[in-house]
Amino acid sequence: MSALSVFFRLAALLPLGVVEDDDMVAGMRILVIEDDREAAQYLARGLKEAGHVAEVAADGHAGALAVEGGGFDVVVVDRMLPGRDGLSIVEEMRGRDDATPVLILSALGQVDDRVVGLRAGGDDYLTKPYAFSELLARIEALARRRRPGDVETVYRVGDLELDRLSHAVTRAGKDVPLQPREFRLLEYLMKNAGQVVTRTMLLENVWDYHFDPQTNVIDVHISRLRSKLDKGFDKPLLHTVRGAGYMIRDGGRPT
Repeated sequence: MSALSVFFRLAALLPLGVVEDDDMVAGMRILVIEDDREAAQYLARGLKEAGHVAEVAADGHAGALAVEGGGFDVVVVDRMLPGRDGLSIVEEMRGRDDATPVLILSALGQVDDRVVGLRAGGDDYLTKPYAFSELLARIEALARRRRPGDVETVYRVGDLELDRLSHAVTRAGKDVPLQPREFRLLEYLMKNAGQVVTRTMLLENVWDYHFDPQTNVIDVHISRLRSKLDKGFDKPLLHTVRGAGYMIRDGGRPT
C-alpha cells in the first residue's frame, strides 16, 4: 500500500472539519478525477457532507468524457492518471473554451511542477498530502472567483430570489430560511424555472442518487419547501405537475 493510500485510510477515520458557513458556495456539482480509490472516496464523502454533489471518474479517459459532458461548477483532477494524464484533460478543456475552474492535485510539489500545471490551464494547484479543509476552501474560492459572465449566481422567479454565493433566499424582500438540502432543491428548481423537473432529475442532481430509493423523501422536502415559499402569498410559485414532476413558475398553473 502506498504512503498516500495510508494517509487517506487514516484521514477517513478522522472528522473532516466541515464547517457550516452562510457565506459558503452551496450546492455545487463537483467532478473528482482521481484513480486512487480511497482518496476519491474520502474526497467525495467530504464534499457531500459539505452540501455538494460529487461525481468521481477513476481514470483519465472517464474523466475527459465526464468533463466534456459539462455541467460542473468545479473540476478536481489528479495530475497523474492511468489512460491519460490530468494536464492533457485541462489543456483540452481550455482548447475548447471551457472555463470551468480546475484544481489540480499532485504529489509533485516543486515550483516548476506547479508552474507547469497552472500554465496548462489549471486555476489552482494543491500538493498531496493535503488537509481536506484546505481543499474545500480552495474549491469554494475558485467558485467565487468565476467571472460574472461565466456563471449565474442569482436566480429570480417573480418576487423569489436565490443567491448561490451568499446562500440567501428571499421572497418579496423577506428572508426565507432553508436547510442545506432545501436550498439545493430550490436552487435546482430555479435553475430550471418554467420547465418540468422529474423525480429522477431531483434524485440524481439534488440527492446524488442514481437509483430510486422508493421513499417519500422528495415529497417531504417539496412539501416543506412549498410551505416556506408560498405560505401567506396569494400566488404560488412551486407547482406539482401531476404524473410528471415539479416546476417553479411565476404565474398561473403550469400547462
